Amino acid sequence: MTTGEFAGKVAFVTGAATGIGRATALAFAREKARLVVVDIDEAGCNDTANLVKEMGGEARAIRADVTREDQVRSAIDRTRESYGRLDIAHNNAGKFQVVQPLGTTSSDEWHRIMDINVTSTFLCMRYQIPVMLEQGGGCIVNMSSGAGLIGTKGAAVYGAAKHAVIGLTRSAALDYATSNIRINAVCPGVIETNMMLEVSGGTDEGRAAMIEMEPIGRLGQPEEIASAVLWLCSKHAAFAIGHAMVVDGGHTIR
Repeated sequence: MTTGEFAGKVAFVTGAATGIGRATALAFAREKARLVVVDIDEAGCNDTANLVKEMGGEARAIRADVTREDQVRSAIDRTRESYGRLDIAHNNAGKFQVVQPLGTTSSDEWHRIMDINVTSTFLCMRYQIPVMLEQGGGCIVNMSSGAGLIGTKGAAVYGAAKHAVIGLTRSAALDYATSNIRINAVCPGVIETNMMLEVSGGTDEGRAAMIEMEPIGRLGQPEEIASAVLWLCSKHAAFAIGHAMVVDGGHTIR
């Protein structure tokens, strides 16, 4: 049901070409927000914007590599030029690592995973927060993972990155708690996305192994994570500051 709470607000979503990012953009569009969808995948990003428009919504697609400071700054500047404000940000862009023990992981892989998952989150917040301060407030939801809470065999770098996102979120939340800017994170479990397909190898056996990790007995859906993001940005979450919301089918408590 549309509540109207987000009507006219501007929501900025990274990693919006597919999966959770796209589902979140569409969820905000259903609630009448105006969207800025950002991704390095230009075609997928345009497809998401077009889906929003087909729903009768308003969206602008921006191709950007969110590990690049100049491109993040430009994306935020273009958002202000288009809409004059920025009310909501879902910093969702991320990538899983090549699965391997830490001792065989290259420095290049370390930097790649940290840049895509952590540096991108830092840069986005770095340029989103001044806009929100100027207008008197806003909400930011960063993408962590269940791997940000527990160890994951074969994924030490990814786990370190997602733990870092939670630390970044909590510390920034304290910086701006009295400035009407609420900053939180969401920690999904195994979600049915392109990333899951990559990790599972795209096979029936790999998919079954992913499902086996979930006590609930199924994979999560992108729309279920989008619902959590919208709640964290809503008035109902007004007292949630620096929270890492787990939506994982029980994976981290098994």
